[in-house]
Amino acid sequence: MINKHTEPAKLVIYNRDGLIEREHFGYVVRCDRINTVETIGDDKNYPFYLRSCAKPLQAALMFDYELDKKYNMTEEEIAICASSHAGEKIHVEIVKNLLNKFGISINKLKCGVHEPISKTAQDEILLNNEEPTVLHNNCSGKHTMMLGLCKLNDWDMDNYDSINHPLQKQIKNKIYELCEIKTEYPMTKDGCGVPIHSMPLKNMVRGYLNLFCNPKYERLKNAFLKYPYIIGGENRTDTKIIQNSEGLIAKVGAGGLCIVVNTELEEAFVVKICDTDMSAREFVTIDLINNLRWADIKVSHNIETNNHDIIGYVETLLK
Repeated sequence: MINKHTEPAKLVIYNRDGLIEREHFGYVVRCDRINTVETIGDDKNYPFYLRSCAKPLQAALMFDYELDKKYNMTEEEIAICASSHAGEKIHVEIVKNLLNKFGISINKLKCGVHEPISKTAQDEILLNNEEPTVLHNNCSGKHTMMLGLCKLNDWDMDNYDSINHPLQKQIKNKIYELCEIKTEYPMTKDGCGVPIHSMPLKNMVRGYLNLFCNPKYERLKNAFLKYPYIIGGENRTDTKIIQNSEGLIAKVGAGGLCIVVNTELEEAFVVKICDTDMSAREFVTIDLINNLRWADIKVSHNIETNNHDIIGYVETLLK
């Protein structure tokens, strides 16, 4: 039974010259390998969809089936498979090269076409009078990995996005195993068309700890730590966090999610912003990292005019 009577906490206030202009509500859940050690807001174990936070969990199958070894995948190629990349040239080229390595046509990708997330990449496409392709989709690396697993296991590649496909069944089993799910939760299609699962926030955190603190998935952890720009890209929160810390892994997901793992302390937390505002998500996530002394990541809390006059500030309520 799903309990809809959740109690989110006020997490972010935008104060503009003494008046509260914006407020954002949500939840924080922090866990170690055994227990939940901190919560902000009461999510009542309500299940939220993983969205792109599922990508590292889905990518675990690469190592279960030794796809990385059989195709001699580089750590950059491993990173792109777990990324929500910004569609920049570096991302597009890695996906293209990986498709070639697998011997799979670009036409097999079923993630759809959207503009690159990167503003610079959008401008380049416009200036070159080009159109975005399926390779610019932030999920193209994940879909390439899925096709690679299908080819490796001789599974049908034309309907790999189907809920009843052997690949998607294996992905569900892996996610439920890593996240310690003991009951069935709702599922739907993600924006890119493949099945996406829901679960309580604490299970998301548990899944990341079981993944990134397991030596079996060491190459995935190293790929995140060594190639944070491949994981996200221009102005992406997860890239900023990994680049400006030591041993922290971060992954954003639509729906206001960000999960951060301290691989040295073997602790992790998830932030969920109810209205899905991305700037509020970034403020909460980075301020929590700094408060925990996991890193010292510089971020301005000033609200400024176009002429850079400071007329307010952003405050996170994490005490």
